[in-house]
Amino acid sequence: MLDFLRDEGINENLLDEITRIRETNPVKPELGYRIPRPRFHYYGKDIWEQAITALLCGENLLLVSPKATGKNVLAENLAAAFGRPSWDISFHINTDSSSLIGTDTFENGQVVHRHGPIYKCAISGGFGILDEINMAKNESIAILHATLDFRRIIDVPGYDKITLDSMTRFIATMNYGYAGTRELNEALASRFLVIKMPNISSENLKKLLVREFPHLREEYTDQFIGLFQDLQKKSENSEISTKSVDLRGLMSSIQLMDKGLSAMKALQMGITNKSFDDYERELVDDVIRLRIPEHVTRDDIFSC
Repeated sequence: MLDFLRDEGINENLLDEITRIRETNPVKPELGYRIPRPRFHYYGKDIWEQAITALLCGENLLLVSPKATGKNVLAENLAAAFGRPSWDISFHINTDSSSLIGTDTFENGQVVHRHGPIYKCAISGGFGILDEINMAKNESIAILHATLDFRRIIDVPGYDKITLDSMTRFIATMNYGYAGTRELNEALASRFLVIKMPNISSENLKKLLVREFPHLREEYTDQFIGLFQDLQKKSENSEISTKSVDLRGLMSSIQLMDKGLSAMKALQMGITNKSFDDYERELVDDVIRLRIPEHVTRDDIFSC
């Protein structure tokens, strides 16, 4: 992962500091399986340097943006870069303290505390990825206030107070405007440093496509980039919803094409059919046809 960051031009002093931290704070062997091995890399030098600097200073991060900007990819990449075990904690309307910190359970005829992901992350020096944090009720995540501020403690009701390991960090993500989301509690927001994630640039999207699909012909690499950006613009202009602005869907569609499925059918599965409105699907299909010929074959798209 550090070699990738060097290739991206990340400040060498930051990389040296990460290396020092990894050497002086080894992970227990039994937690090695929790250190991410990312399939995708996040591209964006400025965002990388902001995030690394914040984590080196002991801060927690809040990654904010609309969809398809790579929030979860960056969070996973950061845990991998620092070589820390990670816990993915998905928030929803029913998230409560027991699902975060843990709850009582029976073991060998005794009542014991079954540790939750926040607890495990805290004592293991892990990275806790708090996914869609603005989907949870404010009162359920209020228990995190002492965990995320200068106190860095968890007071487990009925048991004891624990202090967070010095390497424990929390990286929260949130989207705007999704169903079920709400305004983030101001007290909670103040406990994070906030990075507003930009839309992926054409240059970085090209790096991603070339890395994932090395045999993709350059002309079609450019067409897929143009297609994604066309959909983004239509969404920003409120001509279509964000449902079809799906980078995961585009990547999956190209993978289907590589297996021999026609381009139009693959893009319908990965992009067009993400919308359930007939009129919107027609608009998306029109955008696709302007970029990708309807009868294009695999041999046209890939060099081998």
